[in-house]
Amino acid sequence: MKKAIIAGLGLAMAFGAGAMLQAADSTTVTGHLRDGYCYTIMGAKGPSHKQCAMGCAGKGIPVLLVEDKTDKSYILLPPKDDSSLPPEVISKMEDDVTVTGKAYRKNGISFFQVESVK
Repeated sequence: MKKAIIAGLGLAMAFGAGAMLQAADSTTVTGHLRDGYCYTIMGAKGPSHKQCAMGCAGKGIPVLLVEDKTDKSYILLPPKDDSSLPPEVISKMEDDVTVTGKAYRKNGISFFQVESVK
């Protein structure tokens, strides 16, 4: 009986983890693109930080999409594996944008795979 319960729990956990990895259909999120390092460590943001944020993002520092209403943050991912974020992301650092893509959540971290930025 114990083995059946443990096996059942293991299956439930595996199924739940798999479901959490699946992305919803394309969705849109509106917010600001922030430099993951300067925003997180120093609170730097806004128009006066745009050039620094563009430089950091161009060098591979993670880019965050921070929703204005909820203050929820997503780490942006490129549209496909082994590629960088689109130039439209880098050029719009610190701007108010609407990003279309797929949202993922893993290990308590929210990610957003970019399809387009407006």
